[in-house]
Parts: sequence; C-alpha cells; structure tokens
Amino acid sequence: MVKQVVRVGTASWTDPSLIKSKKFYPRGCNSAEDRLRYYASHFPIVEVDSSYYAMPSRRNSELWAQRTPDDFLFNMKAFRLFTCHQTPAQAIPPDLKADLMPHFRGKPNIYYADMPAEILDEMWHRFRQAVEPLRDAGKLGALHFQFAPWVICGNKALDHILECADRLPGYTLAVEFRHQSWCSEKNLERTLAFEREHGLVNVIVDEPQGFTNSIPAVWEATNENLSIVRFHGKNAATWNADGKVASDRFNYDYSEDELKTFVAPIMQMKAQVLNLHAIFNNNYEDQGQRDAKMLQGLLTQGYSAGELDA
Repeated sequence: MVKQVVRVGTASWTDPSLIKSKKFYPRGCNSAEDRLRYYASHFPIVEVDSSYYAMPSRRNSELWAQRTPDDFLFNMKAFRLFTCHQTPAQAIPPDLKADLMPHFRGKPNIYYADMPAEILDEMWHRFRQAVEPLRDAGKLGALHFQFAPWVICGNKALDHILECADRLPGYTLAVEFRHQSWCSEKNLERTLAFEREHGLVNVIVDEPQGFTNSIPAVWEATNENLSIVRFHGKNAATWNADGKVASDRFNYDYSEDELKTFVAPIMQMKAQVLNLHAIFNNNYEDQGQRDAKMLQGLLTQGYSAGELDA
C-alpha cells in the first residue's frame, strides 16, 4: 500500500514583510540559519522565490540541505530570464554582464531571445550546478517555471518550454501560466496533453479572475508523481498593481470557510498522484504561514479518515 503525501508550505521564508511583522519567528530567531530551521520545524516544504530575481547559489543550496530535516523539500522558481520575463542588468552575474554591456547601454532589460547562445549555455549550466546539491540530497521537489504574462499559447511558446525541459534532464518541471490563452476552451486540452506528454506538472492556481493574465484553477494531474496547488489569494485590486515588493500584490488572508472549499478537490487530486504540494504565495506579513497552518489542520481531518491512502 502506497502512502500518498500532501505537503503544505509557503513561498519564501524570508520575505521582508514577514520578518518585519515579528508574527512568525520568535524573539532571537534572527539569522538565516535560525529562520530556516524554525520554518522547517513547522512545514515540510518551502518554495524558493529568490532564484527568480537572481541566479541561485550552489553554496546556499548546500547550506539549505544541511539545515533542514531529511524529509524536507524545496521547490525552486526558475530564474526570470528562463521564463521570458524582462531581466535587468543587475540580475545578470557580473562576469557575464560585462559581455552584455553593449545591449544594456541602449536598453534597461534583456530577454531570452536577445541572449547570445554561449551566455545562455553558461547560465543554464550555472542554474543546474546551483540546484544540484538539493537534488543530490533528495530535497528538491520541482523546478517551478512561472512564465511571463506575454507568453501566449502557441508553437513558439511550446518550443521554448521544451527547450527548458531539455536543458534540465532528470529534473521535475512545474509549469504555471499567466495568460488566459493556455486555458481557453480552444486550447485547454492541448495544453494538458502537452504537459502529460512531456511529464510537466500542471500548476493549479487560486488567483483573481477576469484578467488577461489570470487563469482558472484546472484540477487536472499531468504527472503521476506530483501536483502543485498554488494559492495567490483573491485580491483583484492589487493583482496588476505596480508595487515595489511582491507582498503588496498578494496581500490576502484566506478565511477558514474559503480553505474548507479546497479540501475536497485536494483529496480528489491526491488520489491521482503520489505527492501534492500546496504552496501559499500570499506573502504579506505572516498571512501565508497562518493560512498554511489552517489548511494543514483541515487536511489532517481528511488523513484521519484514511482518504489519502491507496
């Protein structure tokens, strides 16, 4: 009998508003090591978001693996360049940025299509090297590719996603879209079939609806080993706000009644896969931590009924 596992956690454990609020970490828990150890005593998984803003560090991965329990997992967001987001000069490693200065003298950002092939090869190499210690320690869940809102469903985008997968052989890639074309009546089945064919994890999102850059929650498993549910909150007023920090956009506190509505679909989804990750990205102060704890409690009631055993 296989025991299916649900892991609940949050996106980031070092968000500035979380630390500043002093609502989660106890007094004296001030170092990076102390905070990670404390977080890992409450949750079995965390999403690394810093790797979106800057290339991740191999040394950090080694330290994270050392400082967490044996069964703890990290999902890591892909670097912004790889997901077709605009990438400013300060996000490029300094030694590589020097070769790109002719571009940056005329433009503030660079995109994947603008990068010289040899620099792209080197950046993918460094990304693989950075996440390798977590994989080798058995602590890497998925590499999370949240594609830019202008990545529209079509052959060009599909080819790019396949390139990302080819660049990361042996890794589990989770795909989150930010354009409604991927889930339109015309394209949804094509999107899911593509993900299934290539073993990509369909990321199920809860987020404000009615925007070009929002998609509905599609409760479908496309990889038998893993499903991911990502909670962005329902704050429509800030969904497209140009805030200085991510916590301004995802300022939303789920009620217990709201979270109860997710128990049944999570249970049903869990019956289809070996692992399910529920990640709270509402990261203003301690909202994500409180809501993750609440969902843990609600799901525990399902565990006690034996609903996740197969």
